[in-house]
Amino acid sequence: MRRTITRRGALAAGAATAVAVWTTQAGPAAAAPGAALNRQSAKWTRDRSVNGWPITPDAVSTHLVEGSRASVDLRNGTAATVLLHIARRWHYEIAPLDTGQGGGISGHTTRRTVAAEFESTYLSGTGLCLHPAAYPLGGSEELWPHHELIVRDILLDCEGTVVWGGDLDPVKRSHFHIAAGPDSDTLARVTERLSPLPGVGRTRGPGAVRDPAHPSRHVKARRLERTQNS
Repeated sequence: MRRTITRRGALAAGAATAVAVWTTQAGPAAAAPGAALNRQSAKWTRDRSVNGWPITPDAVSTHLVEGSRASVDLRNGTAATVLLHIARRWHYEIAPLDTGQGGGISGHTTRRTVAAEFESTYLSGTGLCLHPAAYPLGGSEELWPHHELIVRDILLDCEGTVVWGGDLDPVKRSHFHIAAGPDSDTLARVTERLSPLPGVGRTRGPGAVRDPAHPSRHVKARRLERTQNS
């Protein structure tokens, strides 16, 4: 039975047990399963995260989530722009990130212990968690159907350059990471589209340009879901 985000926050401490399953993200930038992990210590030992981005803490800065009091450490440039777009829409359309509920928001970390290979994206600043206490690794809590519809629409905004943890194994519905490589032309194009003009605030409102429930958006979002999960 689904509970509200407030209820999830209250139960977060009891739901924080991680599933001890290792996974790798498919694609040319991904590492072979278990290749970068010392299974005894669960340390990520490579100099790149599983999505192919270099682990360089100097490239990370603190960024404010537009329209909120929340901030998060992310890799500067294309990764930060796209991930902040996700955080902004989640904040407005799913649940606020600055109330302390659900674990808020988290991004870059220098702690190399990971419970799933896709969590290595936090080391490169290309991964993001939204309400991680409410939706922990391996957790059974699901998004409300209309909230998942919004997530699918957000992924459509990102044109396949972002992977959602709800589609990964083990599942982590709070998780998003950049799936495209650092030199991806698609990522550069998406970043340009999602970036506000220099010195000009956004004028299109808090959420998406289009209604996520519009049939054309819904069809495209489901098509992207099938492509990413195939």
